[in-house]
Amino acid sequence: MSEVQILASVETFLQRQHGHFIHGQHLEVDRRRIELINPATEQVVSSIAVGNQQDVDAAVHSAHDAFLNAWANTSPYERGQKLNKLADLVELHAEELAQLETLTTGKLIHLARHLEVAQTAVFLRYFAGWATKIHGQTMQPSLPSMNGEKYTAYSIRQPVGVVAGIVPWNFSLMIGCWKIGSALTTGCTIVLKPSEFTTLSLLRLAELAIEAGIPAGVINVVTGTGETGQYLINANHIKKVSFTGSVPTGIAIGQQAMKNDLTRVSLELGGKNAAAILADANLDEILPTLLQATFVHQGQVCAAPERFFVHQSKYDEFVEKVTGAIQQIKIGSPLDESSMFGPLSNQPHFEKVKHYLDIANQNDQVICGGQVIQGTGYFVEPTLLKVQGIDDPLFIEETFGPVVDVIPFESDDELIRMMNHSRFGLTASIWTNDLAKALRLIPQIEAGSVWVNMHTFLDPSVPFGGVKASGLGREFSDAFIEDYTELKSVMIRY
Repeated sequence: MSEVQILASVETFLQRQHGHFIHGQHLEVDRRRIELINPATEQVVSSIAVGNQQDVDAAVHSAHDAFLNAWANTSPYERGQKLNKLADLVELHAEELAQLETLTTGKLIHLARHLEVAQTAVFLRYFAGWATKIHGQTMQPSLPSMNGEKYTAYSIRQPVGVVAGIVPWNFSLMIGCWKIGSALTTGCTIVLKPSEFTTLSLLRLAELAIEAGIPAGVINVVTGTGETGQYLINANHIKKVSFTGSVPTGIAIGQQAMKNDLTRVSLELGGKNAAAILADANLDEILPTLLQATFVHQGQVCAAPERFFVHQSKYDEFVEKVTGAIQQIKIGSPLDESSMFGPLSNQPHFEKVKHYLDIANQNDQVICGGQVIQGTGYFVEPTLLKVQGIDDPLFIEETFGPVVDVIPFESDDELIRMMNHSRFGLTASIWTNDLAKALRLIPQIEAGSVWVNMHTFLDPSVPFGGVKASGLGREFSDAFIEDYTELKSVMIRY
């Protein structure tokens, strides 16, 4: 066992009386608090404050003042420089941030280091590069001239204002920085509300932002429950809501945003994502990549596959080899560098996944795994299930965990019909060496992202988002610019 030694700086940070981060300062709060639980040990590691209406109003006021003054007077070049400096500090404090993530999310330490923290810096640098590249267009109107006058026109993009960023518990640091990068690059300011389960890394990041030279008030963090998030969504001066999380909550937020004078909203929600393994796929070659994409962070990834569609000719071989591979996965402490699989991130989610495992066991649907691991911590086995058809609840409802279903198909038409039989449409993948067939299938798949011979992992240069109930709007690439700016048209007669 190679358990990581917790840094002294992390121990000190955990012992703080954590409050909100408003206008460049930590504010200690003595009111109601929430304990943060290490999901591997079920021990309390720290606590956070529950933000009320006054806390939220103070954070939004700070962000609005910074939007009108400090950040408005910061040039696009300087914005990019400060985001790059923040990326430098993320890298400098990488181990500290990784340990905070592991202690509160159960994320494997090597995943926290090499995905969460490392990609946070990559994404911040990507957004920084866009700061000087936001532009409009010039146009020549077709209005007729009555007395020799002429016309010209152009468009400009201007930041929408204060953004409310609602961040989930699975990748709080990285997803929080997606929202920070999008907002700050376009000239907006932001108030973040992290999940009550995983708050510490974003509080630490807010400190680093001040060290990076980002003015006070540009990034604010209010902590608390969903009620705190509701205060934020409804606050005066919020001009955009960026939410990542569950479908029911996202739909409710979207409806509320429309009522709030058509507040802009982007929603990156869940999915019951499909992976199609075609007849020509070499299972020995694809399984390591497929299973890594499936069980990364114990399957608690919105983009990860939960439905395996396997060509009938490969079905028995697939089930046998996946079963063997799952049985070799080493489950253990997320701070043990040799562990391959850690706990679920919090008790409510553990109970949700356990509920689905109970159903599967009662209906004799478990091929392998399917058990809660007795003892301390929120551990379950990675699980492969057979289903009773595409209308089986286990095949329809998102588990957001290490529980995947497998079903055979015979024809391409049957495959597409079954893959699209879902209210979700976030991601999908095709596993084949037949490029012509893959290119014919891609347009027929109802998903915001389709991968070939890979799944789950994202790149900042590629737009990301869902269709159907899986979301509204797009992250990354240059697609984010439209969501964080208003397009203003200017017309001149001369």
